[in-house]
Formats: sequence, structure tokens, C-alpha cells
Amino acid sequence: MSAGARKPLEGIKVLEMGQLIAGPFCGQLLADFGAEVVKVEPPKTGDAMRQWGRADEEGRPLWWPVIARGKKSLTLNLREKAAQEVVRDLAREADILVENFRVGRMEEWGLGYDALKAINPRLIMVRVTGFGQTGPYRERAGFASVCEAMGGMRYIAGYPDRPPVRAGISIGDTLAGQSGFQGALLALQHRNATGQGQMVDASIYEAVLSVMEAVVTEYDKGGHIRERSGSFLPGIAPSNAYPTADDQSVIIGANQDSLFQRLCKVMGRPELAADERYATHRARGRNQSEIDGIIGEWSSQHKAAEIVDMLSDAGVPAGLTYRASDMLDDPHYQARESITRVEDPELGSTAMQNVFPKLSESPGGIAHTGPKLGEHTDAILKDWLGYDDTAIERLRSANVV
Repeated sequence: MSAGARKPLEGIKVLEMGQLIAGPFCGQLLADFGAEVVKVEPPKTGDAMRQWGRADEEGRPLWWPVIARGKKSLTLNLREKAAQEVVRDLAREADILVENFRVGRMEEWGLGYDALKAINPRLIMVRVTGFGQTGPYRERAGFASVCEAMGGMRYIAGYPDRPPVRAGISIGDTLAGQSGFQGALLALQHRNATGQGQMVDASIYEAVLSVMEAVVTEYDKGGHIRERSGSFLPGIAPSNAYPTADDQSVIIGANQDSLFQRLCKVMGRPELAADERYATHRARGRNQSEIDGIIGEWSSQHKAAEIVDMLSDAGVPAGLTYRASDMLDDPHYQARESITRVEDPELGSTAMQNVFPKLSESPGGIAHTGPKLGEHTDAILKDWLGYDDTAIERLRSANVV
């Protein structure tokens, strides 16, 4: 890393008008890499994310410091026409605007893409919604749970004899936020070449669909519908969670021929690698249950950490199922600084995931945890727009900020 290196998005001004997770996660990523992200929030209540998630013993929410890290908070009552005019002024100065309101809401306020493009042709507008800006479902409410189902993820998650399950995180929202971030970067590159901004249409269901591997093609070309299979993927063997002597689970992935051979050697069963039932990838796929049973019988005789050490020494992918406590204690996490600590005015030193991906010459960084509501209102109105104290007080008296 170069000493004093600039973050890659320094100098980029972002207006975040999102709420909850999908839009704000896009804003978090932009802030992580140096953009000046101004988050617009309703006065008094702020973004609902200020209250979501688990709280500490004193009732202070613990998600907000992460998803709002590095951002500045500006309060605006967007139902007021004067506030909408302030947004237009801000949009003239912004490089990127991120929003994830229901389709049509920005247009109701006179803040749709066409209106803002007219006053700032270089503006990139990232619009994150459940179902996108077009199509017959465009106006439907689209939380991640519904869109994960429509995108195909929920159907294949879980066990075949039980209803579909969800991941323990809002994966659809974060995938959509990442898609919006990716789109913003691509649009910046386009603007560098042409001088023109554009709209990025990032729907949650398509963000989920984009990571669904070959499920559509498998059906289109063979009529196959991928079903729920629990802890393994059908035909990919061995790759599963296996029991251990200390009542844990160890994940082993030895589904290549050479890896399977190494696994068999560690288990003291080298003959299995030559058995026609298991010798090739497709053969193991046909006999998946049998081979999983053999491995499970072996793994249950050893402690989880011992299995990981033995297989890692042999070059076979294996690992434990980590919880947050395991992440904080792990030497690899520590060496790579995968988790960092950021000082919070109320919480003190606060652990959270570090900026990712890691760049060698222009890495990102976390400037601060989530701000207090309206903490930067006056500064933004002055620095971005040149408003004086009188103008700001007039807005405050009219309940605009």
C-alpha cells in the first residue's frame, strides 16, 4: 500500500436517499472507498435502521454504526416542496444519487431521473427496488424476503421434506446493494469517457437471480428443476457438513478427483479412490449418500479441529462453521484485519467487518461509525450549497430540516 494513498472514490459526492438496507448498503460501500456520502433522513425519526436489529444492554442499536459508517446525516422533510427544492440543489452538485423508495415516489416529488438529469446531465442515479423500474410488477412492494423467493433462492434453500428457509441475513437486500454499487462504478467509467450520467436500475429479484448459477439453463435444456437438498448439492460429492467427536460439524469439500484421493489417504481408506463407485466426479455424484456415510463414520471419531488440521496439511479444503466469536479469535482473520475496530462516541471501540475488497494501492477505510441524526445538516447546506445561517434557520423554522 502506498503511503498516503487516496481512496479510489475520493472527490465523488453521493446523495443517499435510501432507507432500510438495500440502498443504504450501496451507500456504505461507496463511503468505504472514499466517497462523500450524504444521507438524507426524515427529521425527528431518521432512517428506520437507527432502530432495527439487536441492541446493547443500554438499548443502543448495533446495526446502525455499521450500515451508516462513513456517512454524513442531513435531515429533510421530503414531503415539503422546500425540501424537494433543496434536493434539486444538492443534485446539481452530486455525482451519484442513490434511492430505494417505491417506484414512482421520486417522480411524485418532482425528483425523478428525467427531472434531475435536466439540471445535472452528469448525475448517476442508482435506483434500487424490489422488481425494477419497468414491467408489470414495478409498483409492487418488494421486500427482500419476497424477492429472494421470486429470484429462485428460497425454493432451493432448506431440506426436501420441509418448507423453504431463509438465510440468517437479508441476503437479497445486500446483493441488490452490491449490484447498485457495481452499477455506479460502471456508470462512473462511462461518464469518464462520455461526460454523461445515466440511471442504474437495480432490482432485488434480479440481484438474486444473477447468482443462481445454471438453474434456468438446466430447466431450459433438460427440464430439470433444482430442488432443496439440505447441506449438500446433488451430484457434488463429497461436499457436506460432517459430524465430529466433539459434537461439532466440519465442512469438507473434496469433490475433485485429486482431492478425493487425498481425503481417502488421510482417512486410511486409499482403496476408495480406485473403487469404480467413487473414482470419478460423476460416479461419486451417483453414490453421494454412500460416500457421505463413509466420511461421516470417519469424522465422528475425531475432533473438529483435528480434522481441519489433518485435511489442511493434506491439501483438502476443510473448515469449521464460524460464529462471530470464532471470527474474532481466528488468527487468519486477525492477520488480514478482516474485522476492524472503530471508535464510536456512545459504544466505544466497536468491532465490525472491515472494508472489502482489499486494494493494494488505493485501499478503502472507515472514517467513523454511523452519525447522529442531522449531525451534518448545517455543514452540508453550507459546504455544498453555500446557504448562510439565515437561510438554514428559515428552513428549520418551516420544519423543512
